[in-house]
Amino acid sequence: MRLRALLDTDALGLRLLGGQDELDRAVRGVMTTDLRDPSRYLSGGELVLTGLAWRRDASDSEPFVRLLVQAQVAALAAGEAELGDVPEDLVLACARHRLPLFAVHESVAFATITEHVVRQVSGERAGDLAAVVDRHRRMMTSGPAGGGPDVVLDLLGSDLDLRAWVLSPTGRLVAGPKAAGPGLPAEVCAKLAAEHLAAARTGRRGPHRVILGGATYSLFPVRSGGRAPQAAGDVRGTVLSDWLLAVEADAGDWAEERLDLLQGVTQLISVERDRRDAARTVRRRLAQEVLELVQTGAAPAEIAARLRVAAPVLLPGLGAAPHWQVVVARVEWDGAEGGAAEGGPIAQSLLEEILVDPHATGPEPSDRIAVAHTGDEAVALVPLPAVAGEHDGPGSGVLADTLLASVREPLAAGLDGDGRVTLGVSAAVHSAEGLRGALEEARHARRVAAARPGRVCAAGHQELASHVLLLPFVPDDVRRAFTARLLDPLRDYERRHRAELIPTLEAFLDCDGSWTRCASRLHLHVNTLRYRVGRIEQLTGRDLSRLEDKLDFFLALRMS
Repeated sequence: MRLRALLDTDALGLRLLGGQDELDRAVRGVMTTDLRDPSRYLSGGELVLTGLAWRRDASDSEPFVRLLVQAQVAALAAGEAELGDVPEDLVLACARHRLPLFAVHESVAFATITEHVVRQVSGERAGDLAAVVDRHRRMMTSGPAGGGPDVVLDLLGSDLDLRAWVLSPTGRLVAGPKAAGPGLPAEVCAKLAAEHLAAARTGRRGPHRVILGGATYSLFPVRSGGRAPQAAGDVRGTVLSDWLLAVEADAGDWAEERLDLLQGVTQLISVERDRRDAARTVRRRLAQEVLELVQTGAAPAEIAARLRVAAPVLLPGLGAAPHWQVVVARVEWDGAEGGAAEGGPIAQSLLEEILVDPHATGPEPSDRIAVAHTGDEAVALVPLPAVAGEHDGPGSGVLADTLLASVREPLAAGLDGDGRVTLGVSAAVHSAEGLRGALEEARHARRVAAARPGRVCAAGHQELASHVLLLPFVPDDVRRAFTARLLDPLRDYERRHRAELIPTLEAFLDCDGSWTRCASRLHLHVNTLRYRVGRIEQLTGRDLSRLEDKLDFFLALRMS
């Protein structure tokens, strides 16, 4: 049954004190306790009833509530018979941990509530238990070993008339029912992944309800290795790597058996996720070995030998040794404390996902990606067929400006205002000798990306030959002093005389100092333009016929 149903039963005498947004939680049982730590007797989903005898002072509420949340109870109901009104410190503690809190009127016995909940839960579970068990058995025998997650999703469609898809955290379609007609459009996948990541960052337990294009979806997290749900403060370590199961239905009014069934489906799919991670072990080890050789200055012949081992694993059937690109990624969190979200492994998992073709389905395309991690960054070794890297043309290999295009929306939601993902991409290199330079190039490009605004940024090797590369690394105080010295006299003059000296200066530089073209662009007479440029020179003491002064003005405008 749902918490909401308890409020609708007047005979129970319950009054909601907090947790209005969590009333769709399922109640699987009931427990009465006044122990300071009742967690050993809780299995999850209970409505906990308490007379508050455990509370000696205000400081007791926070640890008591934290223990209940860790045990994943559905809600807490506090009796008013002993203390009168429920203490404010308990109300605040429940609000902080998003635990629904009810007050029980002194005229209502806990036994009345217990009897009602047990009767309702038992009746619902008796309805179709045999069918649920049978479906579980069929799914277990048809699981990953018998066809992968697609088979499980097909069973959901045939047995329960539910359309469902497995999505990666970046919105890539991992699996879908073969008999369900057209798959989800890429833009819907991205939005569902974004909604899931945003909800997960708040600490709310799934399923999460989303409405897109008139359709209602329920999103269930798929956790690798059977990890238990984490508290809101700890999810940063996994939120960018967990898959999700998107079901086209509103799970808010489902019976408990159906919810249990879907949770079982997510456990089956997590087996496929673990299989995928295990398959990456060899590629990760190869990448780690190459990275260590490159960073320690090993001889090119030794690196080349290691690459010859890696090439058949990453590009099976390729005759010649490929060219390589290096991609560096870093995930950073604002105010991260004591390893709350270690960056290297997170960036490794995320980079493996980002480098998969977003239009490819299934986990197998990632078999051609090798990613290592060192410290707080991940380093990907991306093989390219020899013909693709021969001339390093603009269409060859991985391009920084398109790398994040399809995953920016989900990632921004997962970062949720307190994290950043930055990537740098090297040019293609043709031999082992070039890998060290490619690694440094990719790291430098990542630093350029990190100097830009935004939560998700990338930069490529093409940008490292431009003056734009230098500007982000100028200290803020130097920027301010430099621009003020050149532009403040012009701004002061504009305020007093309503002149347009700075727009004139920008147009003059943009026209490469051509009087005719600049006058035409600004719709001015050439003599008027000459007067304005003369005023700029007079106010600043600079000469716009000199290259050095033109360059100073150009940089000042870029940095302002």
